[in-house]
Amino acid sequence: MDTSSSGVNLELIIDYLKSLESRVSRLERQLGFLSSDSESKLNIPDTLHFHSAANTDRLELQIGQFWFAKSGIVVLALGIIFLLTFPYKNLPPFIPSLIGFGLVGLLLLLSHHWRSNYKFISQYLFGGSLLLFYFTTLRLYFFSVEPVIKNISVEVTLLLLANIFNLIAAYKRKSSYLCGLGITLLMITALIGNNVYFALSLMFAASVLALFFENKFRWEGFYTFSVLLLYATFFLFFIISPVSNIKNPISSIEHQSASLPYLSVLSLLVFAMVFSAGNLLRAKSQSEDTSTVVNTLINCCGSYGLFLLLTISKFKDVLPVSHLFASIIFLLIAIVFWVKVKSKYSTFIYSLLAYFALSVAIIAEFTLPNFFIWLCWQSLLVVSTAIWFRSKFIIVANFIIYLLLFIAYLILAGRIGWVSLSFGFVALLSARILNWQKDRLELKTEIMRIAYLTTAFFMFPYALYHLMPEEYVSLSWIGVALFYYLMSKLLNNKKYRLMALFTLVITIVYVLITGITMLDPSYRIVSFMVLGIVLIVTSILYTRFKTLSDSEKQNQKDKNTAVSN
Repeated sequence: MDTSSSGVNLELIIDYLKSLESRVSRLERQLGFLSSDSESKLNIPDTLHFHSAANTDRLELQIGQFWFAKSGIVVLALGIIFLLTFPYKNLPPFIPSLIGFGLVGLLLLLSHHWRSNYKFISQYLFGGSLLLFYFTTLRLYFFSVEPVIKNISVEVTLLLLANIFNLIAAYKRKSSYLCGLGITLLMITALIGNNVYFALSLMFAASVLALFFENKFRWEGFYTFSVLLLYATFFLFFIISPVSNIKNPISSIEHQSASLPYLSVLSLLVFAMVFSAGNLLRAKSQSEDTSTVVNTLINCCGSYGLFLLLTISKFKDVLPVSHLFASIIFLLIAIVFWVKVKSKYSTFIYSLLAYFALSVAIIAEFTLPNFFIWLCWQSLLVVSTAIWFRSKFIIVANFIIYLLLFIAYLILAGRIGWVSLSFGFVALLSARILNWQKDRLELKTEIMRIAYLTTAFFMFPYALYHLMPEEYVSLSWIGVALFYYLMSKLLNNKKYRLMALFTLVITIVYVLITGITMLDPSYRIVSFMVLGIVLIVTSILYTRFKTLSDSEKQNQKDKNTAVSN
């Protein structure tokens, strides 16, 4: 594009706007809407030029003052780290570390000297000095042919002391970035130590520190970073190294997968509780925002995802007990969130995770297809807790999972057994519980109750069709219809009466199709006679019901007429 022509076009546009503004101002002045003083204050192109110039200056200052300072310190720190990690064969092994500590002192001195005139550079220099201090300490054992310190335990102790110094300095500066750097270096130390209990101790310390800093300063980004960092460190230490049987990429010491204790599994539940406490404290002080929900999701996926992976790969013998215990822990967390802050989303997420863990425990304990019975009846537990939590989300999710379970049963079981009847009874009971506590759930519609009843309506005939001998199918369906009529009478509920009515309709269709063509004459006679008697009795009952209803309506009408007269 020709810049000269674009400049001319811009000048023409500005001149046109000036002339247009002048014409509008004259019209407003003639009509009395604008005084000469207020007219002099309006100058659109000048204002446009002013804001454009101010934005340009602000961007230039942002890049020159802040981003160049950050980039310069990062590049300088990386250069010094490369300098320290270079193998100096002709120098005594302590010389590079000595140079490194001298550079740390120089950076700290410059940071202190420039704290007033160059505040931002001073802060970045201080952070770079903390990072350099850690890597200089690391240089005492690693990155050289002949290390200064030959005992890894002594080296890890020095690194831990360097971590403590860095974290104290970060806390005094009240900097989320320095605290994030301190926690990162602490996790690197956990990997370098290559000891299970040492690593778990540092991970627990990091989770507690993250909780403390979050409660103290309300650093949302720092807390999310800490949760991700801890679970990533756990994955590197307990999953990657044992499974692949590789050496620790930092310490170059082989990690023995056989030495993994069961404490490593339980520690994940501890981390989940600690991080959930941070989200709970935040939710108590403010509304449950997006950041809290995201942290909850990360905590659940990180803790239980690693828990599931570790128990399946290393602790199969205690798989059911482990996931039953995890289910209890996550359900307790959900309860605390509901009782303390009436959380809607965190309660939903933790409770769903608890139900999933319980499902894993059931599948691990029982064989196919027996575990479908327990998974089916688990649905009632979900509905009951959902009512307490007043969560329509859980109710809807549970119904979808319930249907998926039935489909999975049909696919995996190979044949339809008596287990399928459990799905029908669970559907009826779930609908009954929802109707009983509909006010507590604040369900303004009956969609979910109708969905459960519709499911039961189809499941019972379907299951009995496969379970009963062909000659008894129609009789079993008549029994189901009578059961629905009894429920309608006891509960005074019209829906059960309609279910009974439609069950008899499909029974009539079935008898007319199969009874004439397939059944043995004796069973055909019994089916037709029983069905006929039931239909006649049902018709008589409906007639009596209609007569009583008409009589009551007439009596009410007479009373209204008498009152009006």
